Amino acid sequence: MEKPDCLRIALLGAESTGKTQLARELAAHFTALGRNAIAVPEALRDWCEARQRTPRPEEQLPIAQEQERRIDEACARAEVVVGDTTAVMVAIYSAMLFQDGSLYRFALERQRSYDVTLLMGLDLPWVADGLQRDGPHVREPVDELVRDMLGRAQVPYRVVYGSGSERLRNALAAIDASLAPRTASREWTWSCEKCADPECEHRLFRRLLDQPPPLS
Repeated sequence: MEKPDCLRIALLGAESTGKTQLARELAAHFTALGRNAIAVPEALRDWCEARQRTPRPEEQLPIAQEQERRIDEACARAEVVVGDTTAVMVAIYSAMLFQDGSLYRFALERQRSYDVTLLMGLDLPWVADGLQRDGPHVREPVDELVRDMLGRAQVPYRVVYGSGSERLRNALAAIDASLAPRTASREWTWSCEKCADPECEHRLFRRLLDQPPPLS
């Protein structure tokens, strides 16, 4: 049975955006604070490594279910559980690759059970790693699909940017903000030096990328 006080943290994002590293760092942070914390690995990665291939359409739902089963199993043992992805990412890739949107309902029902949803920013360089990596060209379309899916379902989320220890600090700030009492007027905002409002930060990030370099 799940511990009633289990804090569920979901890390979402396109490939090569630092989900695995951040999940481990968050679990280590909470462990250092004296809380029993577990980082739950990505079921899809394990599946691909075991079979040395990517899954077929009919194998997508069992993988999504296994990811969520791992989260539930960890919550039965720990106070804090950090998911290195959730069923949401399996559903999005299934829709992209196979035009199969049947996993969305299951994925969103599960996503609403998380206390915190963090979306990884696209500011880290793409790195080839494993069979399930498609390439840097798919990161922005996937990122847009995640935002659209969460927004349409009214699942609150916050975006994490930065590299190294800065990314961890920003993730911890986002977790604190997500858990803080909300009011109707401020539910989707986060006041700090790095705006993480999903309604504005992505446009700002794209504008910064599109700006020409300063003249020397």
